[in-house]
Amino acid sequence: MPSHALLAITGLTVMRENTHLLRDVGWRVERGEHWVILGPNGCGKTSLLKALTGYLTPSAGEIELLGRRYGESDWRDLRLEIGLVTSALQASVPPDEPALETIISGKYAQLDLWMKITPADRRAAQKLLRFTGTTALAKRLWGQLSQGERQRILIARALMAKPKLLILDEPCSGLDPVAREQFLHFIETLARQPRGPALILVTHHVEEITPGFTHALLLKAGRVQASGPRECTLNSRNLSAIFSASVKLTIRDQRLHLRLPKKPQGAFQT
Repeated sequence: MPSHALLAITGLTVMRENTHLLRDVGWRVERGEHWVILGPNGCGKTSLLKALTGYLTPSAGEIELLGRRYGESDWRDLRLEIGLVTSALQASVPPDEPALETIISGKYAQLDLWMKITPADRRAAQKLLRFTGTTALAKRLWGQLSQGERQRILIARALMAKPKLLILDEPCSGLDPVAREQFLHFIETLARQPRGPALILVTHHVEEITPGFTHALLLKAGRVQASGPRECTLNSRNLSAIFSASVKLTIRDQRLHLRLPKKPQGAFQT
């Protein structure tokens, strides 16, 4: 029987060329929860995203997403109900495409929009421009946008399809400190929308986890190190385990910060 969870993963294992990318991963996302997937490079974050979006075939285990099981449903149709914001999309957007059209393309899961734009599409996109604070960018060409502006337009594009789940794959990558803080403030606003989608933030920086994120999945070497409410999972012990270093988690102004030892193992000698 399908569950009522947005996402239910059981025993997920992915092997490629005798290497475990993921091993026996279990994870469950309920409605109303906002999750962060945290771990160092190579821990399995990307493999997990590819598996749940249908771009990486599991070797074992089950994935149930929005009430449908992998292998029993057409994942191409299911992707229309999942918003994905990733820097990998940026290179596929035509540099001469106006931001308004980039947003509308999300409704049709297209890059380089060729569908005829309807008045309803235009009104919906303009509403999202206002919501993301990018109204002034409506006619701006993609090639003229800054990295931070592009990330906001991609979020508006993802929201155009009214997804139940929105995945943010390292969305702060490439942003300068000011743009990052502005972007995180917007993400926090999105997390607090009563009718907004469930959020999954993928990162390896605890400083990017805003208060609106309620749960955390910690990965190390393809395995789940910890999973559950943030107050139970985001602590110095678990973070030291996944990063293989003695670290101290602190909270300042409702934001998390990771403090390293005075002389981390493997530090450069001068």
